[in-house]
Amino acid sequence: MQVLIPKSYCFYFKSSCIRTLQTLSIRQVNDLCGKMAKVRTNKAAPQQIVLKAPKGTRDRNPVQMRVLEKVFGVIQDCFKRHDAVSIETPVFELKDVLTGKYGEESKLIYNLEDQGGELLSLRYDLTVPFARYVAMNKIKSIKRFQIGKVYRRDQPAMNRGRFREFYQCDFDIAGDYGLMLPDSECLRIIYEVLTELDLGDFVIKVNHRRLLDGLFTACGVPAEKFTAACSSVDKLDKLPWEEVRKELVEEKGLPEAVVKLIGEYTQISGGMDVLDRLAGDERLADNKTIQNTLPELRTLLDYCQALGIMDRLRLDLSLARGLDYYTGVIYEAVLTGFIHNPITAAVSAAPAQAAEQPQGKKSKRPAAADEIEDAGDTEGAVGSVAGGGRYDNLVDLFCPGSRVPCVGLSFGIERLLAVSEMLSKRNAAGAKSVLRATETDVMVIVAHKGLIVARLELCRLLWDAKIKAAFSHKNQPKILDQLQYCESTGIPIAVIIGDGELQRGVVKLRRISSRDEREVLRSELPAEIKRELQELSSSDAI
Repeated sequence: MQVLIPKSYCFYFKSSCIRTLQTLSIRQVNDLCGKMAKVRTNKAAPQQIVLKAPKGTRDRNPVQMRVLEKVFGVIQDCFKRHDAVSIETPVFELKDVLTGKYGEESKLIYNLEDQGGELLSLRYDLTVPFARYVAMNKIKSIKRFQIGKVYRRDQPAMNRGRFREFYQCDFDIAGDYGLMLPDSECLRIIYEVLTELDLGDFVIKVNHRRLLDGLFTACGVPAEKFTAACSSVDKLDKLPWEEVRKELVEEKGLPEAVVKLIGEYTQISGGMDVLDRLAGDERLADNKTIQNTLPELRTLLDYCQALGIMDRLRLDLSLARGLDYYTGVIYEAVLTGFIHNPITAAVSAAPAQAAEQPQGKKSKRPAAADEIEDAGDTEGAVGSVAGGGRYDNLVDLFCPGSRVPCVGLSFGIERLLAVSEMLSKRNAAGAKSVLRATETDVMVIVAHKGLIVARLELCRLLWDAKIKAAFSHKNQPKILDQLQYCESTGIPIAVIIGDGELQRGVVKLRRISSRDEREVLRSELPAEIKRELQELSSSDAI
């Protein structure tokens, strides 16, 4: 018996299969078509998407963006105050531009798929792209800043400020100038930014790559292992000496006696006394690299004294800055009054007991869950928030013979933001105010139904006067809801209009914090609001 395939089922099968199906029973055909329909339905069903930010990245809410903009503003103003111009480079570069510039860190570069015959990588930092820009445009001197995101294929630890995507704020001086003059200005910029952000105590650690190389030679490190030893020493701000010692011996293959000497020198820190101590060290007397470098560091410290920043400076022989391109002075800024909480991914003030620990010693008191430090630093620090140094040969790698010495710095924004957010929340709680997401100064409130045109005209008056104002987009907003919105968002002033005020050409000016009200002529409203804001600002009420 020939089976007729229903037309509604025919689209499940190729035409060549229809004849074969006609040899089956009606029941077999129905079962097969039912299964095919179920498969088709399942394929058509949309897959459920997991809604989350990619690993190692983060969203920022409006309050966090307000803090970000404040920090960026302070940094940009400082850069411009020091005569810098701004440039922009692509977020990705040719792979060859980035390859071989970061030592062991090169494994963290994000490589992209072949794009039209070009092998590309996401930028690891802003320094190498800047050197490429200088070489490509044959620039001999420039003082530039750039703020942008960089990418690292690292194992993220977001509670410690380690992300795969994050901002860097860079300032660099390219050109052949007087010894240590650009370097000292970079240190002054770090000092100014951290002082203006008012994030508490900080220290700027300083060292010199040639001094470090000379110490390695004096300790007996073979020249071919300088880079490997440097990358291990660079971890001293994250790991205790015992772990670094183990790495130098077992992984880098250095003898115990050599590693012991490295440990002795890398514990030295201080001011001009460090240079005096090294100058009088008999083991270093015949080391020309060290003897030629010590006068350079003395010059740097003299300039820093003239710039008024010596109280925040510390020569630290453990500072290594593991990137391959550094050739001279290196530096790193650390906030000493805060620690990260790995449970809440927040930052909190370091206990005074931890902050006062002498360098190189650890408290015998076991660390509580909320006192685990960001990078193993013995000072209870939040970790490095800025760093940089001199890189005289990087431009030459792209344009041999160009000879464009460079020195620069970079701020680690994520850690600065973590501390800024914590302080903002603390200040808001102390003042019994809200942490604001907007800068709105005035809310135009209607007391009666309607009055849509009236509130729009009033907002226009304020906006024309460059006053930050808002109004409800509801047709019939309740006055209580509007006032509560002001309180919940921190808007300091309300302008209230009703039928009576409209007829008399006045408005009510209300200070939200005290709930004091007074009538103001409509024509005088912008001037009165600016006067009110000035009073609030001077009394720190906003």
